[in-house]
Amino acid sequence: QIQLVESGGGSVQTGGSLRLSCTAFGFTFDDSDMAWYRQTPGNKCNLVARRRSDGGSIYVDSVKGRFTISRDNAKNTVYLQMNSLNPEDTAVYYCAAERRGSGGVWLGGCNGGQGTQVTVSS
Repeated sequence: QIQLVESGGGSVQTGGSLRLSCTAFGFTFDDSDMAWYRQTPGNKCNLVARRRSDGGSIYVDSVKGRFTISRDNAKNTVYLQMNSLNPEDTAVYYCAAERRGSGGVWLGGCNGGQGTQVTVSS
């Protein structure tokens, strides 16, 4: 079965850290770019970070220097290490598989993923 399974969310205080994990099943992980998105109630789904299959990464400005996306192709897993968390990071985080080079989500994401809640209290 083709799916993404996310884990690692939780509640922390401002300044804390969390690591999200997303394991892929049923498709060739290396062929996809992998990304993390987040969404708060009533708000848009926003890209947080993308790790391309060629190893390159991009981050939204608000998380640069605090978050790190990485992937372990041997484990079919993408990670999001989140440090120096603040209340503005509170959201449901979604993992997504994207078409290589195009940014188009083909699996998971805000509309298709299970999501994991991250709550940061002040």
